[in-house]
Amino acid sequence: MSYDIRLVKLVSGEMVVGNYVGSDIEEPAILQAMPTQQGTQMVLLPYGYPFDQEMQGKIAQSHVLFEYKNCPEELKTKYIEAKTNISLSSGGLDLSGMGGGAGGGLDLS
Repeated sequence: MSYDIRLVKLVSGEMVVGNYVGSDIEEPAILQAMPTQQGTQMVLLPYGYPFDQEMQGKIAQSHVLFEYKNCPEELKTKYIEAKTNISLSSGGLDLSGMGGGAGGGLDLS
């Protein structure tokens, strides 16, 4: 199966990663910031969490406010791993070079 994974911000302000099919985002996952003692980490959850435990459903393009030019490869890998339950890498996600303030990298494990 081929994935066209994109990172978008919805009109509600949520950051979502999903597979673009046609003009919809299918199987969306939400990125949530979680403060920790080491700084801020990002958590990748099904968009309907806690009621939906799997990534399913779709979001219409009309609800997208902004599409990021690039989706980090590490985030794409973590999305595919979460979607398929197949591990593609052994390292954690480090997006420390993307800005976002103190706290260092992001860990989606």
